[in-house]
Amino acid sequence: MDDSLKNILLKDTLNTKLARFPGFGRPWRAALLLLCTFLGGCETVHFYSQAASGQLKILAGREPIDRLVADEHTDAKLRRQLHWVQAIRAYAGAELHLPVGRAYSEFTQLEGEYALWNLIAAPEFSLSPKRWCYPIAGCASYRGYFDKADAEVHAGRLRAEGYDVYLGPVPAYSTLGWFDDPVLSSFVNWQPDRLASLLFHELAHRRVYISGDTQFNESFATAVSRIALPDWRRRQGIPAPKVESVAQAQRVNSLMVSARKQLQQIYGSPLSDAEKREKKARTLQQLRHCYREVSKGWEQDEQFTKLVEKTNNATLALVSEYQSQVPAFAQLYRDSGSDWEAFYTAVEQLGALPKDRRKARLDALGKRAQSAGAGQTSSKNVTGPSLQSDTCMSAAN
Repeated sequence: MDDSLKNILLKDTLNTKLARFPGFGRPWRAALLLLCTFLGGCETVHFYSQAASGQLKILAGREPIDRLVADEHTDAKLRRQLHWVQAIRAYAGAELHLPVGRAYSEFTQLEGEYALWNLIAAPEFSLSPKRWCYPIAGCASYRGYFDKADAEVHAGRLRAEGYDVYLGPVPAYSTLGWFDDPVLSSFVNWQPDRLASLLFHELAHRRVYISGDTQFNESFATAVSRIALPDWRRRQGIPAPKVESVAQAQRVNSLMVSARKQLQQIYGSPLSDAEKREKKARTLQQLRHCYREVSKGWEQDEQFTKLVEKTNNATLALVSEYQSQVPAFAQLYRDSGSDWEAFYTAVEQLGALPKDRRKARLDALGKRAQSAGAGQTSSKNVTGPSLQSDTCMSAAN
């Protein structure tokens, strides 16, 4: 089927569905056509239809938070959480200079537990994620489905083609300012600091978004959230995470980075596919073994356990997309005098560079951040997790 015919059928499908909802005229229909490009493949009428329908349900179910908070019949816990949302929005606008607008000023109760499902895939011998390209948003390394069954069908096809696949629930996402995203029941009951972290991240996408560079966009938004969160906690009287929790997360990250480096060496070697497959399996097995060793005695390790037990090329690619350039953006924030507007301007300038120059600049910033961190590290001997030894701990240094 040629693209022009697809577009005609798509418009008919969307118009039929949108006609069921009063108040959604031509501007809304045009906007939903654009939205579909953010959420998935844009390859079939079926995909467009499920994307439009899913987003439409969320938009149609919105209720103003101000009204819910003022309503004495609103559940007390929900009212308390929505108060936190109001405080977070106020802080994000006034202190972080993020374009809050009407975003997260409304609430939607979802029919299911999650908003949508994201699919990430990577080739058997590569840590570079498969990218799907969309007319408006450019290329992205994930594909979103409101219908889990649809996502599972596509995941199965990719597995059959030899891809490593990760399919995970998504409690929240950003439409990048195309719509006033509501607070969703999938995350409204999170702890206040986790809720703030999420909203800071999603609102950051409204401030800077570079088409076709998922790693840049997600690392930037993660950096904004991480930089902002300590001050947010302090102002709200919320204690910082326990030292043990931070240390646990760092250990897991170290193991994942170590596994990623080993796999990169394996995939780049002249070994046969059979040898690469065997070494890959051993590396992932060792990752899981070492995680079990270093996590003995941890109280809250469920989320880490789930991540490590299903780690493959796709999950390692996902972690890299969200984490790898965070230190570089944190360094750029410091270079900007810890001034948010100066930082955003610097990020926009960085985003305007060709992709290879942008990456080189971020790599240089990351090395500076790493050097600064190493200079602040205590000279005392320490041990850390490692995949290189039987004990899964590195030698003291």
